[in-house]
Amino acid sequence: MQVFVPSNAIAGLGAAGDTVSLHTLLRIREEQPVIYGFPDEASLQLFTMLTGVSGVGPRLGLALLSALDATSLQLAVASGDAAALSAAPGVGRRTANRIILELRGKVDAIESDGVAAVSDGDSEVLAALSALGYSAAEAKAAVDAIPESDGLAVEEKIRLALQQFARL
Repeated sequence: MQVFVPSNAIAGLGAAGDTVSLHTLLRIREEQPVIYGFPDEASLQLFTMLTGVSGVGPRLGLALLSALDATSLQLAVASGDAAALSAAPGVGRRTANRIILELRGKVDAIESDGVAAVSDGDSEVLAALSALGYSAAEAKAAVDAIPESDGLAVEEKIRLALQQFARL
Protein backbone atom coordinates (compact mmCIF):
# COMPACT_ATOMS: atom_id res chain seq x y z
CA MET A 1 0.00 0.00 0.00
CA GLN A 2 1.27 3.46 -0.90
CA VAL A 3 1.03 6.40 1.51
CA PHE A 4 1.13 9.96 0.18
CA VAL A 5 3.14 12.26 2.48
CA PRO A 6 4.10 15.96 2.16
CA SER A 7 7.58 16.13 0.62
CA ASN A 8 9.02 18.22 3.46
CA ALA A 9 8.09 15.45 5.94
CA ILE A 10 9.92 12.64 4.13
CA ALA A 11 13.40 13.51 5.47
CA GLY A 12 12.16 13.29 9.07
CA LEU A 13 10.68 9.81 8.67
CA GLY A 14 13.97 7.92 9.02
CA ALA A 15 15.91 5.45 6.93
CA ALA A 16 14.39 2.85 4.61
CA GLY A 17 13.17 -0.12 6.61
CA ASP A 18 12.67 1.86 9.84
CA THR A 19 9.34 1.76 11.62
CA VAL A 20 7.42 4.96 10.95
CA SER A 21 4.51 6.48 12.83
CA LEU A 22 2.15 8.72 10.87
CA HIS A 23 -1.25 10.30 11.38
CA THR A 24 -3.23 8.96 8.45
CA LEU A 25 -6.37 9.66 6.50
CA LEU A 26 -8.03 7.09 4.24
CA ARG A 27 -9.95 8.30 1.21
CA ILE A 28 -11.70 6.14 -1.35
CA ARG A 29 -11.07 7.45 -4.85
CA GLU A 30 -12.54 5.70 -7.88
CA GLU A 31 -13.15 2.64 -5.70
CA GLN A 32 -9.45 2.53 -4.75
CA PRO A 33 -8.22 3.31 -1.23
CA VAL A 34 -5.73 6.19 -0.99
CA ILE A 35 -3.86 6.84 2.24
CA TYR A 36 -2.41 10.23 3.18
CA GLY A 37 0.12 10.37 6.02
CA PHE A 38 1.30 13.27 8.15
CA PRO A 39 4.01 13.61 10.80
CA ASP A 40 1.71 15.31 13.32
CA GLU A 41 -1.95 15.86 14.15
CA ALA A 42 -1.82 19.55 13.15
CA SER A 43 -0.76 18.69 9.60
CA LEU A 44 -3.56 16.14 9.31
CA GLN A 45 -6.13 18.67 10.54
CA LEU A 46 -4.83 21.32 8.13
CA PHE A 47 -4.99 18.85 5.24
CA THR A 48 -8.59 18.01 6.12
CA MET A 49 -9.49 21.71 6.30
CA LEU A 50 -7.68 22.50 3.07
CA THR A 51 -9.43 19.75 1.13
CA GLY A 52 -12.74 21.13 2.41
CA VAL A 53 -12.11 24.41 0.59
CA SER A 54 -13.83 24.64 -2.79
CA GLY A 55 -11.33 23.92 -5.56
CA VAL A 56 -8.69 22.42 -3.26
CA GLY A 57 -8.24 18.68 -3.57
CA PRO A 58 -5.76 16.27 -2.01
CA ARG A 59 -3.05 17.11 -4.56
CA LEU A 60 -3.14 20.85 -3.74
CA GLY A 61 -3.45 20.11 -0.02
CA LEU A 62 -0.26 18.05 -0.16
CA ALA A 63 1.45 20.70 -2.29
CA LEU A 64 0.65 23.36 0.31
CA LEU A 65 1.87 21.20 3.19
CA SER A 66 5.00 20.37 1.18
CA ALA A 67 5.79 24.03 0.47
CA LEU A 68 4.96 25.26 4.00
CA ASP A 69 5.12 23.39 7.29
CA ALA A 70 1.96 23.32 9.43
CA THR A 71 2.96 26.36 11.50
CA SER A 72 3.91 28.47 8.47
CA LEU A 73 0.70 27.49 6.72
CA GLN A 74 -1.35 28.50 9.75
CA LEU A 75 0.46 31.83 9.93
CA ALA A 76 0.02 32.48 6.22
CA VAL A 77 -3.72 31.90 6.49
CA ALA A 78 -4.09 33.85 9.74
CA SER A 79 -2.13 36.82 8.40
CA GLY A 80 -3.71 36.74 4.94
CA ASP A 81 -0.38 36.07 3.20
CA ALA A 82 -1.65 34.96 -0.23
CA ALA A 83 1.87 35.22 -1.67
CA ALA A 84 3.16 32.54 0.71
CA LEU A 85 0.29 30.22 -0.22
CA SER A 86 0.80 30.94 -3.93
CA ALA A 87 4.40 29.70 -3.61
CA ALA A 88 3.06 26.13 -3.59
CA PRO A 89 2.93 24.53 -7.05
CA GLY A 90 -0.55 24.65 -8.54
CA VAL A 91 -1.86 27.27 -6.10
CA GLY A 92 -2.74 30.51 -7.83
CA ARG A 93 -3.61 33.86 -6.31
CA ARG A 94 -7.35 33.23 -6.56
CA THR A 95 -7.11 29.84 -4.84
CA ALA A 96 -4.84 31.30 -2.15
CA ASN A 97 -7.35 34.07 -1.45
CA ARG A 98 -10.20 31.53 -1.29
CA ILE A 99 -8.22 29.45 1.23
CA ILE A 100 -7.60 32.53 3.36
CA LEU A 101 -11.24 33.58 3.18
CA GLU A 102 -12.61 30.16 4.14
CA LEU A 103 -10.02 29.13 6.74
CA ARG A 104 -8.93 32.36 8.44
CA GLY A 105 -10.95 31.85 11.64
CA LYS A 106 -10.68 28.06 11.64
CA VAL A 107 -6.89 27.59 11.70
CA ASP A 108 -6.59 29.41 15.03
CA ALA A 109 -8.15 26.39 16.75
CA ILE A 110 -5.39 24.02 15.60
CA GLU A 111 -2.44 23.51 17.90
CA SER A 112 0.91 22.97 16.23
CA ASP A 113 3.66 21.09 18.06
CA GLY A 114 1.84 21.59 21.34
CA VAL A 115 1.92 25.37 21.04
CA ALA A 116 -1.34 27.23 20.66
CA ALA A 117 -1.87 29.31 17.53
CA VAL A 118 -1.32 33.05 17.58
CA SER A 119 -3.67 35.35 19.48
CA ASP A 120 -5.98 37.83 17.75
CA GLY A 121 -3.65 40.77 18.51
CA ASP A 122 -0.66 38.87 17.22
CA SER A 123 -2.51 37.90 14.04
CA GLU A 124 -3.09 41.61 13.37
CA VAL A 125 0.63 42.25 13.86
CA LEU A 126 1.48 39.33 11.56
CA ALA A 127 -0.92 40.67 8.93
CA ALA A 128 0.66 44.12 9.13
CA LEU A 129 4.18 42.71 8.81
CA SER A 130 3.10 40.55 5.87
CA ALA A 131 1.62 43.63 4.20
CA LEU A 132 5.02 45.28 4.59
CA GLY A 133 6.60 42.41 2.65
CA TYR A 134 7.91 40.13 5.38
CA SER A 135 7.27 36.40 5.06
CA ALA A 136 4.99 34.64 7.53
CA ALA A 137 7.98 32.90 9.14
CA GLU A 138 9.93 36.16 9.50
CA ALA A 139 6.90 37.91 10.97
CA LYS A 140 6.26 35.07 13.44
CA ALA A 141 9.91 35.09 14.55
CA ALA A 142 9.80 38.87 15.11
CA VAL A 143 6.55 38.66 17.11
CA ASP A 144 7.95 35.79 19.20
CA ALA A 145 11.04 37.87 19.97
CA ILE A 146 8.98 40.69 21.50
CA PRO A 147 9.50 40.54 25.27
CA GLU A 148 6.35 40.46 27.42
CA SER A 149 3.98 41.36 24.58
CA ASP A 150 0.83 40.77 26.67
CA GLY A 151 -1.09 43.96 27.28
CA LEU A 152 0.69 45.95 24.55
CA ALA A 153 -1.31 47.74 21.87
CA VAL A 154 -1.13 46.34 18.35
CA GLU A 155 0.70 49.46 17.15
CA GLU A 156 3.34 49.02 19.86
CA LYS A 157 3.80 45.35 18.95
CA ILE A 158 4.30 46.31 15.30
CA ARG A 159 6.89 48.92 16.28
CA LEU A 160 8.76 46.40 18.46
CA ALA A 161 8.61 43.74 15.73
CA LEU A 162 10.06 46.20 13.20
CA GLN A 163 12.85 46.92 15.67
CA GLN A 164 13.59 43.18 15.67
CA PHE A 165 14.13 43.36 11.90
CA ALA A 166 16.41 46.38 12.31
CA ARG A 167 18.67 44.36 14.60
CA LEU A 168 19.27 41.69 11.96
